[in-house]
Amino acid sequence: MEGDAIQARRLPVAMSLPETDLYRLEQAILRGRNALLKIQNPQGYWWAELESNVTITAEYLMLHRFLGLDESKVPRMAADILSRQLPNGGWSIWFGDGGELSATVEAYMALKIAGLPPHDERLVRARQFILAQGGPLKTRVFTRIFLALFGQVSWDGVPLLPVEFMFLPPWSGLSIYELSSWTRATAVPLMIIMAKRPVCPLPPEQGVIELFIDPGEPFHQHRMAWNVQKSFLENLFTVLDRILKLYYRLPLPWLRRGGIKRAREWILAHQEETGDWAGIQPAMLYSLLALHCQGYATTHDVMQRGLQALESFTLEDGDRLWLQSCISPVWDTALAVRALYAAGVSPEELSMRKATLWLLSKQILAPGDWCVKCPDLAPGGWAFEFVNNWYPDIDDSSVVLLALKEGLAQPNQHQQALQRGVDWCLGMQSRNGGYASFDKDNTKDWLNALPFGDLKALVDPPTEDITGRVLEMMGTFGYSLEHPRATKALDYLKRTQHRDGSWWGRWGVNYIYGTWSVLTGLKAISEDMNRPYVRRAVKWLKDHQNQDGGWGETCDSYTDTRLKGTGASTASQTAWALMGLIAAGEVLSPEIRAGVEYLVKTQNAQGRWDEAYFTGTGFPSHFMIRYHLYRDCFPLQALGQYVTAVAHRGTDV
Repeated sequence: MEGDAIQARRLPVAMSLPETDLYRLEQAILRGRNALLKIQNPQGYWWAELESNVTITAEYLMLHRFLGLDESKVPRMAADILSRQLPNGGWSIWFGDGGELSATVEAYMALKIAGLPPHDERLVRARQFILAQGGPLKTRVFTRIFLALFGQVSWDGVPLLPVEFMFLPPWSGLSIYELSSWTRATAVPLMIIMAKRPVCPLPPEQGVIELFIDPGEPFHQHRMAWNVQKSFLENLFTVLDRILKLYYRLPLPWLRRGGIKRAREWILAHQEETGDWAGIQPAMLYSLLALHCQGYATTHDVMQRGLQALESFTLEDGDRLWLQSCISPVWDTALAVRALYAAGVSPEELSMRKATLWLLSKQILAPGDWCVKCPDLAPGGWAFEFVNNWYPDIDDSSVVLLALKEGLAQPNQHQQALQRGVDWCLGMQSRNGGYASFDKDNTKDWLNALPFGDLKALVDPPTEDITGRVLEMMGTFGYSLEHPRATKALDYLKRTQHRDGSWWGRWGVNYIYGTWSVLTGLKAISEDMNRPYVRRAVKWLKDHQNQDGGWGETCDSYTDTRLKGTGASTASQTAWALMGLIAAGEVLSPEIRAGVEYLVKTQNAQGRWDEAYFTGTGFPSHFMIRYHLYRDCFPLQALGQYVTAVAHRGTDV
């Protein structure tokens, strides 16, 4: 049955490739399609690991100690952390980065809490790495928060988020709704924690005092200070942080108590029935800590549901157990449906029917935080996770809609749901014409100068990749370039294009991802793909093809633009480049032929592709993601699109 589906979409006769190459391409698509179908969940969805770095598991381990939970799983978490240590003693935040200070400090402290002695050879190497990188006081804010939670540094050195912030109404323009959704869901519980300044004392043998040159350093030198290397605004906020901390020493308990109460109510209101908060580990973990500070016992229903939600994010293998930062079943399923459709699987197939109906069941018809700025917009989006009703996002929603348009056997029967989704996406357009992830007009970039915002991700402005995706959705659903929202989006993309022709990628690494997203959007909305600005993008992609025929880009391109489009070839990034070039009408080009050959020859015996590199992005430069399904979906989709494009050309290659 499954073999028959591919036979129904054999490669066109017009493809006068050598017979051996034609057969290899057919077989690669067949193997890739069957491999993807093999890992579909019986309920219809796909769900693969979302890999990040060891801080997620390290913090989970430390949460067990702070809340006084059963520590029987701690040895397995420690085993996973140790299994990921680099030879130089550090821990990485993406494959091949050579190690990162904050991740290493958190791993080190978690291992000490797990019972490893400081003379353990693995900790000795980690300690040497940490000291060579400048020590614990050079770490990011979130790492120093955990050091403060366990009494290893002073809370005075952690940038303050005053809980009184909760009193600012949305119309003030300075409320919590000016923060990105991920920051908001994390910052509100942190306000309670920072107001309470809790400390869970560690036995001396489990502390990390050996990481400091002077035992007084974490307390006497751990202060916010003016830094000439920072901008004036950043230094101004540093001074403000000092003033706020002086204010926090004043006896104004009624105001602070009121802020804490409001923050607590916000946290309780935003918990999903399943226990999740915002579908991400930081919001879930800090919400549990904040409620613990408010006297909630771990046996309380709210705490139990929250702990169970975190537990559902765990994975295990043998003696190892680790936590994911997030889970991505809706995203994975939409990508899988699109890949299978491109590979010739009929919407009538049972696998497609189950997947598309599952996606339809995940449409969110309840209001969320996005309503604050769009009070008159009807709901209709999709989230990333199994459950995240407060935070549907435009990227997931647009890709789900594309998957449903392609994969539904009878889309007209679901026209109301589809139109509701399209209307929600279009209604989230920002004033500058672009589309962001979760919010509209969340563009106050100056907030990233706050000392708390050292990841530079406190806001959620429109991005090129999501805007391109929305254009692709609009074109697929029959909207023209003359539509006002499409016109504004196109103007935004023209303004944000780099001089070399590329576009930045916020949620995938990096310029290859952004350029592909825009080119496919332009093609779908019927832009003239021969226009000079489009040809510049095409040239940029061609110029950055590797000698092996593939494409790759390092995560370092986020901090060093000289590395744009450079890196070892990967299956997912090669697929993005190919699909971008196919959209631009380059199906006959030697670059596409070489890229297709790269994918065919690198497919493994299981019909999948191996990919160690991180090609997904959480926070550019600071938190990178390896989606374990990218290596399956995108190459299969690219090969399928290649076949279709050649068939439509009706000419030899």
